[in-house]
Amino acid sequence: MNLRKCAAVLSAACLMLGGAALPSQANGIAFAYAPEQGGGVCVGEDAASTIDCARQKCAERAGSIEDCAPMAWCEGPGWSAGVGVMHKEGIHWSEFTCGWPSREAALAAAKVRCDLSFRENIDSCSAGVVYDPEGNEIILDDE
Repeated sequence: MNLRKCAAVLSAACLMLGGAALPSQANGIAFAYAPEQGGGVCVGEDAASTIDCARQKCAERAGSIEDCAPMAWCEGPGWSAGVGVMHKEGIHWSEFTCGWPSREAALAAAKVRCDLSFRENIDSCSAGVVYDPEGNEIILDDE
């Protein structure tokens, strides 16, 4: 494993949020993101292959796997939420929270993540998508 890939896996592991184990084949969910280009999400049996899958899906949208950084990995996928963040200078990106026991819990975590009283220089932040425990994307309509 090269140093860059090792650092990516380590970064994802550091971002890990605990979640309840699910009675499915999947042991986790991973998110990868290329700033201002797109992202990828995968559900899989282990961290390394699931993160690699998410980076590959991201690269299909972004054009380069080098641009696709692992953003989150959760053991026991649970429910997840993706939030869009807009910096006051116009730069925008996505952040993810995962491993929650319900859709409502994932949305509550996204709301906390987007509490602007704790985030300097952020113009806006909102949940745009949730993912069910199988990794299916559910677009939100102003929730």
